Amino acid sequence: MNWREAERNHDDEVIGETNLARMYEDAAERYGDRRAQLYKGGIYDRSLTDAVVPEAPPGEFAPISYAEMRDIVRNLSAGFHDLGVEKGDRVGIFANTRMEWAQTDFALLSLGAVITTVYTSSSPEQVQYLLDDPDASAVVVENEELLERVLAVEDDLDLEFIVSMDELSGYDDRDDIYTLEEIYHRGRECFDLEAYQERIDAVDLDDLASLIYTSGTTGKPKGVQLTHWNFRSNVNAIRKRYGPRPDKDDDVPVIDEESVAVAYLPLAHVFERTAGHFVRFSSGVAVGYAESPDTLQEDFATVQPTEATSVPRVYEKIYDAIREQASESGVKRKIFEWATDVGVEYQRADSPGAILELKRSLADKLVFSSVREALGGEIELLISGGGSLSPELCQLYHAMGLPIFEGYGLTETSPVVTTNPPEAAKTGTIGPALENVEVKVDESVVDQAPFEDDPGEVGELLVKGPNVTEGYWNRPSATDRSFTEDGFFRTGDVVHIRPDGYLEFRDRLKQLVVLSTGKNVAPGPIEDKFAASEIVEQAMVVGNDEKFIGALLVPNTDHIRNWADEEGIDLPDDPDAMCDHERVREYIQDEVDRVNEHFEKHETIKQFELVPQEFTEENEMLTPTMKKKRRVILDEFEDRVERIYADA
Repeated sequence: MNWREAERNHDDEVIGETNLARMYEDAAERYGDRRAQLYKGGIYDRSLTDAVVPEAPPGEFAPISYAEMRDIVRNLSAGFHDLGVEKGDRVGIFANTRMEWAQTDFALLSLGAVITTVYTSSSPEQVQYLLDDPDASAVVVENEELLERVLAVEDDLDLEFIVSMDELSGYDDRDDIYTLEEIYHRGRECFDLEAYQERIDAVDLDDLASLIYTSGTTGKPKGVQLTHWNFRSNVNAIRKRYGPRPDKDDDVPVIDEESVAVAYLPLAHVFERTAGHFVRFSSGVAVGYAESPDTLQEDFATVQPTEATSVPRVYEKIYDAIREQASESGVKRKIFEWATDVGVEYQRADSPGAILELKRSLADKLVFSSVREALGGEIELLISGGGSLSPELCQLYHAMGLPIFEGYGLTETSPVVTTNPPEAAKTGTIGPALENVEVKVDESVVDQAPFEDDPGEVGELLVKGPNVTEGYWNRPSATDRSFTEDGFFRTGDVVHIRPDGYLEFRDRLKQLVVLSTGKNVAPGPIEDKFAASEIVEQAMVVGNDEKFIGALLVPNTDHIRNWADEEGIDLPDDPDAMCDHERVREYIQDEVDRVNEHFEKHETIKQFELVPQEFTEENEMLTPTMKKKRRVILDEFEDRVERIYADA
């Protein structure tokens, strides 16, 4: 039996047709004494303390079991119910990814409430929209800072109450503001197990579970309606692909009750909500909550995870940090570069010979083993989603013994559509579709000329399955435009479906650059070629309606200055002046030439401009899920783009 057939026929105790609250209750019963959540001390001023969640020593992680987590969820559920939350009520969660987010989510889902998510980077105006559009009756915030953002717009909202995960001070005059601890104790006093179970069983699979607003790279966010069955069916299919199965060899990594994970992506985003939350808790995984994306290496070393989910930008930053630490001197840098070259050669070889095996063993001893140790020493698998991952970067991770399995999904698909199976991964692809998802392409919306040599089909990806949303909240016209007449969801993404059933991501349909010559160019693959570069930190391709492709490049300032010191070049302190320095431009031109070797003539970068500012969420050039806001970047660096085409 091949892996596809085995996956299709597999069934176990995690797979089922229950709502999310029942799924969690069943898991808590199965894994009662096992660790469920690991929380770090010294970060939050938690209101759930002492007898509920004992404070962890600063910088260390303490665990609670599935049984203990279930006790918290049940009492929070009763407390929210006592405050008036009923089936169908929309309740916002406005917090960073932390243990209380997960507990609150399952508590509200058990009531049949609909969770609407708010990113912590949201301004008061955005908060107002994300709570007013779904007509939220309550919101759970993280702390006083986020509470104040809600209070700044509360006159435009119809909130019955607000709850804070952290302690509060100075709000004693408000009888509609509570701490999570107060909700917990309120629920503990009135908890009734039979009534709790009845409320869970009253939640239907077709009931809304969440409204997740699209991150809004263009236009106002739309509320994607996701039901319990949308999420649950996706959990089932992911379990079939990544969970244990009798046909899998012992060396194939799986996600099960022996797994340990580090969570750090926003739970407000569908990728972490499904893959890092629902899948993990249904499977008995111990989930440790990182302090922040900036402390990942420290938190990985402490938690010692076996698996993690992330977006490409985070994998790029982790690799940059690894390379920087491994290249403290010229000799170490040469050893690291030799080791990664050997590792990639080994990965690409169909049957490595004895000499390559020996080189790979030496590279592992000199470099790769210490890299794995820096990330806790136990990593078995990494999953990438939420954007396109550079094939070269993926190969580098595999070479270091840190396999990344890339997948693809959208908020509207709950989210996973495709992902690489661990037993048959193919780098450079986003894997085949999950077993309960149907995919095809619309070739009519894409110029086929650039892809005529690709075996298979290229076009806009169309998706159908139980994980696909029924539409957008209060947006019937937008919903109608998003589906074909035969019921397939239009993803807006261009993909290549290969003859072997694996998909390759090309780019967003809206982001294809159309040159004045009529040629279509996908910017994603070009930008991805810079992902493993130690010279260029970020890249954005430009060129719509122009004669040639250009690029805005963010240089790796630390590397550039180290290179200049070694070369005896005196660079100006001013970042703008450094970007215009002739020797710096010549140095980066060599890197651009390297990238250009991989592309057709019309796809190559003819001119570029260096920009002194990294694209980040803080400066609003990235979404919370670290996708480029191209329009914002173009507006910010309009003068640089004009310089690219000044002589054209």
